[in-house]
Amino acid sequence: MTRSIAPRVRALVLMLLAVAGTLLAGAGPASAHAALTGSDPRQGAVVDQAPAVVSLTFSEEVSTDGDSLRVLDPRGKRVDDGAPAAVGGTTYAVKLRPGLPDGTYTVTYQVVSADSHPVAGAYTFSIGAPSETSVPVAAQSAGGGVVGWLYGLGRYVSYAGFIVLAGGAAFVLACWRRGAGVRAVQRLVVSGWVALTASTLVLLLLRGSYTGSGKIGDIFDLELLGQVLQTKTGAALVSRLLLLAAAALFVAVLFGVYDKRQGARDAEGRDLTFGLAVGGTVVAAGLAASWAMAEHASTGLQPGIAMPVDVVHLLAVAAWLGGLAALLVALYRAPAETPVEASAVHRFSRLAFGSVVALVATGVYQSWRQLGSWSALTDTRYGRLLLVKIGLVVVLVAVAATSRRWTARLAEAAPPAVPEREREHAGGRAAAEGSAPAAGDAEPARESSATASGEPVGDPVRAAQLARQRAARDAARQKRMRDADPHRFGLRRSVLAEAGIAVVLLAVTTALTQSEPGRTEREARAAVSASSSAASPSGTLSLDLPFDTGGEDGEGVVRIDLVPARVGGNDVHVYVERPNGRAFDVPEVKLAFTLESQDIGPLPVAPDHITTGHWSASGVQIPMAGDWKVAATVRTSDIDQVTVSKNAKIG
Repeated sequence: MTRSIAPRVRALVLMLLAVAGTLLAGAGPASAHAALTGSDPRQGAVVDQAPAVVSLTFSEEVSTDGDSLRVLDPRGKRVDDGAPAAVGGTTYAVKLRPGLPDGTYTVTYQVVSADSHPVAGAYTFSIGAPSETSVPVAAQSAGGGVVGWLYGLGRYVSYAGFIVLAGGAAFVLACWRRGAGVRAVQRLVVSGWVALTASTLVLLLLRGSYTGSGKIGDIFDLELLGQVLQTKTGAALVSRLLLLAAAALFVAVLFGVYDKRQGARDAEGRDLTFGLAVGGTVVAAGLAASWAMAEHASTGLQPGIAMPVDVVHLLAVAAWLGGLAALLVALYRAPAETPVEASAVHRFSRLAFGSVVALVATGVYQSWRQLGSWSALTDTRYGRLLLVKIGLVVVLVAVAATSRRWTARLAEAAPPAVPEREREHAGGRAAAEGSAPAAGDAEPARESSATASGEPVGDPVRAAQLARQRAARDAARQKRMRDADPHRFGLRRSVLAEAGIAVVLLAVTTALTQSEPGRTEREARAAVSASSSAASPSGTLSLDLPFDTGGEDGEGVVRIDLVPARVGGNDVHVYVERPNGRAFDVPEVKLAFTLESQDIGPLPVAPDHITTGHWSASGVQIPMAGDWKVAATVRTSDIDQVTVSKNAKIG
């Protein structure tokens, strides 16, 4: 039975890693955590004279450089003059060259939000009248491509490394001190340190390209690296590397001096344990703070409270899931002479319960802070991912309850503890008297019977070989007896299930940290809507129609501007935007006007594509005034299509 478990374990681990990779790959580019809430000129505006500056307003402060804001003429030539500058609050402006001719101009922006995520987008405005433009606005994105995927993978590995490092060490110190001498547990904790260190270095190299061009060649650009080191995220990554040096010393003491003295009961041994516990907690909290000081918790509402709460949340995750990984390794890989005692499993059960309580408390606060309303749970990507995470945590807790029951049964079935001196005395007596061979061990028993009967073994090499055989045979017998215990077997299976769910949970959490918080997304929507309404000139009808085709990337808003919104000829501008306000293209968008009270229509309108997310049509005839139904049909794929409509007074 034992041999058949290992292949299943490997297959399950590979499957879960594949699921995690799918989740990370499906996450796409990191969603903007700062959103464009306003602009002057506004998107799609037609102005009579060329403006002196172009200004953009974001939902929070952003970092800019010389190329963060660019304005391109219809041929793709830059017409901005100088670097962008903050002009008040969260508004940033760039000057334009004088004497610009008529045509459609494209404004592109690529900035870094306060919580370290890149934000990019583009929109158009026209001087005099709209014209064709050659600018590929669809390419304006940040955090995508190969570099974006590698950066997301690096974040996942860094989280996993921290959890294994901190949680594995906590399991040894708090639950199973004998584990400090178990090679499999040592390898697990050291691998966590290696993974966290390597991923931090990779993230530091990728950062400049991730927030900038997205090109592979820029990864080793030393000038970009120097710029990254001057940012908040760069400082956090460097701080993490320095703390990892201290963590390496901690691991060396834990598996070196502490392993040799962990059985000691003297004052020095107790002081060493206390020192490792305090030092390890400080280092782990510092590592957790390297995330809190540069991401969601560092910006928005109550950052002074949110950052300590985020640190506690990460430490609780590490204690629970990292300890779970260490327990799984101990149950499957610990040698027969140092099995995991039921008392150690019981101590971890208490540690995990306390971690879950801390997770619930901190998670409730974080959810309120990032969502702001119940409707954001279903209306935003962040909220939907949070629901998935909550569901996985509930399942994980349910499986953990099963593990607690197996732990209780294992403790009830465990033989009474034998003092160390009695075990040594019993072992010496058994060695002196010899032991009866098992039926399957007849041949090794005959080989060892010569020494038991007093016949000398002249070859010391042969004697050492026989001793190793006897030790291996005894260890194998003990392992068979241990694995035959149904309670231990049930515990191993339930802990394995917990670990599998934890792998997927970690992938969802990583995707969650790369998503725009629901509160920010909803505020950005409201600001964009208010800005559009306020900026609409007299005689312009503006309608916002949210849509969801149900397919991948099928959610957004259609904005329809009808100018001058009167009987006779009108110009129509159609803008398709993502929920965060970023323009994007769809395969097809069509309009229809219907005056149901007079049985007129539907009058179809097929607007021409101007640029990314912008369509227009001129000479659209409205035959009479009335309450018209304006319908927009949006197709986002070959099979995903939806029609949304709204009534409006025209004429």
